[in-house]
Amino acid sequence: MKLLVTGGAGFIGSNFIHYWLKNYPQDKITNLDLLTYAGNLENLQDVTLNNNYKFVQGDIGDADLVKDLLIGVDLIVHFAAESHVDRSILNSADFIKTNVEGTRILLEAARKNNIRFHHISTDEVFGSLSFNAPGFNEQTPYDPRSPYSASKAASDHLVRAYYHTYGLPITISNCSNNYGPYQYPEKLIPLFVINLMAGKKIPVYGEGNNIRDWIHVDDHNRGVDMIIKKGKIGETYCLGGNSEKTNLEITKLILSLMGKGEEMIEHVADRLGHDLRYAIDFSKAKTELAWEPLTSFEEGLRKTVEWYKNNKSWWEKLKK
Repeated sequence: MKLLVTGGAGFIGSNFIHYWLKNYPQDKITNLDLLTYAGNLENLQDVTLNNNYKFVQGDIGDADLVKDLLIGVDLIVHFAAESHVDRSILNSADFIKTNVEGTRILLEAARKNNIRFHHISTDEVFGSLSFNAPGFNEQTPYDPRSPYSASKAASDHLVRAYYHTYGLPITISNCSNNYGPYQYPEKLIPLFVINLMAGKKIPVYGEGNNIRDWIHVDDHNRGVDMIIKKGKIGETYCLGGNSEKTNLEITKLILSLMGKGEEMIEHVADRLGHDLRYAIDFSKAKTELAWEPLTSFEEGLRKTVEWYKNNKSWWEKLKK
């Protein structure tokens, strides 16, 4: 099988490429990535000599390039997206351009070639949950509350529209917060670890009571694999980590793993429109795909902290 992976030099995409080449060494992957600030070819340094892997620097919004790259492709796995909420609050233009228009261009090219299309999305499209509400599932109404989540919601709707209107063979996955190696340092876990390594305090929004469900990137990519292989065309699957934690709980766990005290916490002004809680009910994936997360948060976090401690040269270049 031949795959086009978009955004494969980013955090989740690069981990997916490692996963796929390890588990399906006979398949061929073309990685299309614009290499914006969060794209990093060092994430894929160990696969560059693999004859079944090819990197192309380019924009998913370049219709001619996309058309050329789809020759002989059997599957598109679409990771490429602007993804940082804080950046979307400051300037939403790039989020609309990449996440909405870029997805439309990919879909249109896939439609003309009838190529299977898997779309990577987020639980943030569902909005915010109260503390005691049941988790998001595939039937939860969309209620995006940031420019980022609104742009991802729009792309989800486009993907479904291409299925219903044109019969394009699609699937969608909405996942909770990913963590693991190669995550850009602006995100919570790597930011906190790197700050502590540099002797800096770690910024916690508000009182740190906002809750997120965390999924290790390896569990996420295994779920995507199972959706591709066993999921029903036209369907959406929610992938969660079964690991709800407040931001303050995460902070204290990281402090403990780093051997630091709570005096390193700096409470800062809360994020605009900060969603209270995300949680995912992954019952559908468990029932239909026999998928569930295998990595406990405590073990996954320990390994992630160790990775950043042992790969200082990787993230130091990104901080310059």
